[in-house]
Amino acid sequence: MKDTTYQQIYQALQTEVYNRCILPSNKFGIGCYYHIEAVVRNAELLAEKFHADKETVMIAAWLHDIASVTDYSLYEEHHIHGAEIASSLLTQMQYDTQKIPLIQACIRNHRGSVPGAKVSAEELCIADADAISHFDSVPSLLYLAYVERRMSISEGIDFVRGKLERSYRKLSPASKEFYYDKYQNVMAILK
Repeated sequence: MKDTTYQQIYQALQTEVYNRCILPSNKFGIGCYYHIEAVVRNAELLAEKFHADKETVMIAAWLHDIASVTDYSLYEEHHIHGAEIASSLLTQMQYDTQKIPLIQACIRNHRGSVPGAKVSAEELCIADADAISHFDSVPSLLYLAYVERRMSISEGIDFVRGKLERSYRKLSPASKEFYYDKYQNVMAILK
């Protein structure tokens, strides 16, 4: 980095994401910020487990959904648009331009529902952290089911269980093993 330290960038990104999440134009509301925080926490754990570059992983975790919270019309391809927004933000912050492409790759490849190879440990960390974060956001999923979608109790439970089962299936084999107890415990609550 030229004039800006990693810690300053990390703090600036956290603030930037929070400020975008609280805007009325963010269709996902503040719940998306809690999701991103969960991704960051899990990404940090996985970076250590997979011996990935922690700085890259942490920055990519904060930025992986930046396009979604910025403009809902970008949601379907938020992984592509998010990589471009990340490049622009990090360039403005004078972040090391040699490291930006790997952060962009992490963002482009974070979606488990979009086919694509995760070629680096860093990409795998972000994809797995994104999938497992739903287990840290069960109250938000229940809110979505019961308040936003006005589901019955059984429909809501089925909806949340289905979402969590799909998220768990998206994990890499190593992360499935690492998060197995979390998966079992959350699913037991929803029986």
